[in-house]
Amino acid sequence: MKSWGLKTYAVLYLIFLYAPIALLPLFAFNSGTIIAFPLQGFSTRWFEALWDNRVLHVAVKNSLFVAMMSAIFSTVLGMAAARAGTLYRFPFKAGIMGLIMAPLVLPEIIMAVALLVVSVQILQLTLNVWILIAAHTLITMPFTIAILNGAFANIDPSLEEAALDLGETEWSAFVRVTLPLITPGIVSSLLISFTISLDEYIIASFLTGSSPTMPVYIWGLTRKIDQLPVVMPLGTILVGLSILLLVIAEFFRRRGLARAGVKDRGGFL
Repeated sequence: MKSWGLKTYAVLYLIFLYAPIALLPLFAFNSGTIIAFPLQGFSTRWFEALWDNRVLHVAVKNSLFVAMMSAIFSTVLGMAAARAGTLYRFPFKAGIMGLIMAPLVLPEIIMAVALLVVSVQILQLTLNVWILIAAHTLITMPFTIAILNGAFANIDPSLEEAALDLGETEWSAFVRVTLPLITPGIVSSLLISFTISLDEYIIASFLTGSSPTMPVYIWGLTRKIDQLPVVMPLGTILVGLSILLLVIAEFFRRRGLARAGVKDRGGFL
């Protein structure tokens, strides 16, 4: 009886969670301007409108650039933090790592206001795409650290020590021995941080300046009823892209565990 109750709860929870996403393709191909049932007919007019919307294209390019740069920066910084936290001992290690991981638990609205005040009021900077990249790096780095912590924890430190004994420098030993072993973790980190940055709205709405990102532009479309259905094909494309990135990240995560000879205890998928 308990088993059936748990299964029923799980099914209802999944339906509640994913039913709105499943409706995106239905309304994306609906010919009507009102997002409601019954559907008025099959049409690709909203995909054509999406293709012709130049302002949206600029917003998508901004989001892709911000997501790509923040993914690179957060992965590089996260790799350094994960290596230090996993392989070395230093004073106040727990406190420092806790501060780095703090964005995971802090409300984004609080972080957005704080970053806006620091950037504009204290540093007297003009809001631009690089400030947004720095902010997205800050919020995605804890995720990269969490992924790369596992990658470094699965490596035998004696491998790098053996390379040092054979005449390699610390840098060359890291590049030739450690880096290939954590490559799956790096790829997973890049993909996850890219996806998080691409979908982020709250901080972008505060720091985007005169060049809106895609989530900010989509929010603006909600004020124009006749343009709102354009969000449906865009959402369909983004959901497909997000699923693809998560599948690729999970593939490399499992590949890294298999290479390290570690039993898989569950992951993204």
